[in-house]
Amino acid sequence: METEFAVLAASGATTLVSLMVTDSWGQARALVGRLFSRTGAGSTTVADLDADRARLLAGDADDTQATREVEDRWRADLYRLLQTDSVTVDDLYGVLSSLQQLVNTSAARPVPVHNAISGGVQHGPVIQSGRITGLTFHVHGPGLPVQD
Repeated sequence: METEFAVLAASGATTLVSLMVTDSWGQARALVGRLFSRTGAGSTTVADLDADRARLLAGDADDTQATREVEDRWRADLYRLLQTDSVTVDDLYGVLSSLQQLVNTSAARPVPVHNAISGGVQHGPVIQSGRITGLTFHVHGPGLPVQD
């Protein structure tokens, strides 16, 4: 049973932390907050969730150390939650299933990005990563025709 607790807590923590930096965070926060409220630690836990989310949002996108620390913290909290008798494995499976649906929904909705560079002559590279589709350049300058 301890192994099942550890695996479930690790999976839950990874999923939870991945949702902290998405638009689905509000729903994930509510689900996890309700789960922890069964132990009487609801408001403290929600504040902790918000603090960890703020930490991840304030850091670099590649800050793996912060992500690892936040995941470790929530893995331990979820493991302890399972060891209390206020939450069952089935309860956590249910929440984890709902969180995973949020992850899948967040991944399925790409967000369009529109970049505009203006204000005179720009000397330097422009870098955009990810899948690039529908790329259009509007070039204006002396002696150059306007292209649309």
